[in-house]
Amino acid sequence: MKKTLLIISSLILLSGASCDDFLALEPTESAAAETAINTAADAGVAINGVMASMASSYYYGRDFFLYGDVKGGDVTIVSQGRGRDVLYSFNHSATSNAFGSFWSQIYYCLLQVNNLLENISRLEGEGKGSDELDNYKGQALTLRALMYFDLARLYGKPYTENGGASLGVPMPLAVLDVYAKETRKTVAENYTQILKDLKDGEALLPEKVSQGYIDYYANKAIQARVYLFMGNTTAALAAAEEIISDNEYALYENNKWVDSWSSEFGSESIFELGIYENEADLGTSSLGYYYMRLRKISGADGNFVASTGYISLLAEDPDDVRHGIMDYDETSNSRMGACNKYTGNDLKGDKGSPSAVNIKIIRLSEIYLIAAEAALPTDRDTAAYYLNQIRKRAPNLGKVTASEVSLDLILAEKSKEFYSEGLRFFDMMRLGRTVYFDDSLLWPAVIPHRSGSVDRSFYKAILPIPQAELDANPAIVSQQNAGYN
Repeated sequence: MKKTLLIISSLILLSGASCDDFLALEPTESAAAETAINTAADAGVAINGVMASMASSYYYGRDFFLYGDVKGGDVTIVSQGRGRDVLYSFNHSATSNAFGSFWSQIYYCLLQVNNLLENISRLEGEGKGSDELDNYKGQALTLRALMYFDLARLYGKPYTENGGASLGVPMPLAVLDVYAKETRKTVAENYTQILKDLKDGEALLPEKVSQGYIDYYANKAIQARVYLFMGNTTAALAAAEEIISDNEYALYENNKWVDSWSSEFGSESIFELGIYENEADLGTSSLGYYYMRLRKISGADGNFVASTGYISLLAEDPDDVRHGIMDYDETSNSRMGACNKYTGNDLKGDKGSPSAVNIKIIRLSEIYLIAAEAALPTDRDTAAYYLNQIRKRAPNLGKVTASEVSLDLILAEKSKEFYSEGLRFFDMMRLGRTVYFDDSLLWPAVIPHRSGSVDRSFYKAILPIPQAELDANPAIVSQQNAGYN
C-alpha cells in the first residue's frame, strides 16, 4: 500500500531546528505536542511520518545496511574517497567520521514515536480509545523497540559479550524538555525495555498481514532477532517457528528469487519500508547506487564491491540463484563483485526507478536461518531442516544432514542470502567471530585505522558517542566509549 510519506507539521515543530538537538528540546515544543494528534487517522499519518524518517539515507535508506555489511568482511573497496568508505576503514573518532547521523536520525525517529505514544495515551484518557488506535500504538511500540535495538548494537557492546553489563544508549520513553540530561543505560537495561515494548506491542497488533506496516508477524520477527542477539535460543526458536508454522509468508522458489527484487511486498517480505518516486526517493544517495558498478549509470560511483571471499563462497555452486543479482565490477569484465539487488536487478527497481526501491528490513528466509541457529544446540535435525530450506538456492550443493549441520554452514548461508542487507557484521560481533578483510583490490593496500582483521575486542567495533552530543549533554561526557576518550 502506498503511503503518504509526509511528516505532519506538528511533528516537524516538535523536532526543533535540528535533529542534532534531540536531547535539548525547547520546552514550548513539548506543549505543542499535546495537540498534535487528535484522532486515529492523525495517528496513522504520524506512523507514516515515522517510517518516512526511518527510510532516510542516514538510517535504513542507506547507512544502516552499509554499516552492517561493509564492516562484515563480505564487502571491500577498490578506491578510497568515493563515499562512506570510512566504514570499511574504521576511521572513526568522536569528532571525525563519527557517523553522528545515526545518533541524530534514530533519536529523531524516537522523538516522533514518543510523541505519538504520549498523544495516544492522552486520547485513551479522554475515552477515545479504539481498535484502530491500539493498532497504531502497537506499531509505535514495536518501532521504538527496533530503533533502540539498532542503537544498542551501534553504540554498545554485544549483549552476549558480558550479559549486557556494558553501557548502551540513553533511553527516553517520553518527549524531553530542555532541562533533560539523559545518561546511558546498560545494554541489559536497553534490552529489557526493548522486550517490554515488543511484548506490549504484540498484544495490540492484529494477527493479519499488513504490507508496508508493522503487524503481528513483523513484531514476532523482531523478537526472534532480539532473542538471538541475547543468546536466548529457546525464545528465538519459538518466535521464528510461530511465523513459519502460521504460513502467512512463503519462501521464494528458485525461479522467483531474482525477480523478487523487482517487486515490492513479495511473499517473503515480513517488513519493508516503502520508498516511492518523489516520496523519500534518495536518488544517487540510495543504497542501490552504492553497490552498482562504477558508471553503470550516471551517479554510480562503484563505492563497494564484493570481497574475494564472498565471491568464492557464492561460486561453490555456479547454479546458485543468488548469482543472478551480481554483476561484473570495474576491475574486470568477469569479476562479479557489483550488486544490483537494490536497483531491482534490471535498474527498474520495483516501480520503474533504480533508486525508489523499497527497503526489505526482515524477510522470511532470515527467520528460517534464525530457527536453524537457535535449534542447533538442542535439535540438530530441526537445525538441518531449516538450513536446507534456504540452501535450496544452491541446487547442486545438496542437503546438509543432522551430523553435518554447523554454525559455520548456517553463517555461510546467511552471508550468501543477505549480501547487502546489513546483517553480517552484527552477527559476527554477537558471536565473537573475527572478521577478515580483503584489501587486495586497493593500491596501496594499506588501511591505517585497523589491521587486516577485527574482532569485538577492537574498540572501533562500536561507534563513538558523537562530539556534538557530548557538547549538548555534559552528563554523558564521562560515558564515552573506551578508546575514543
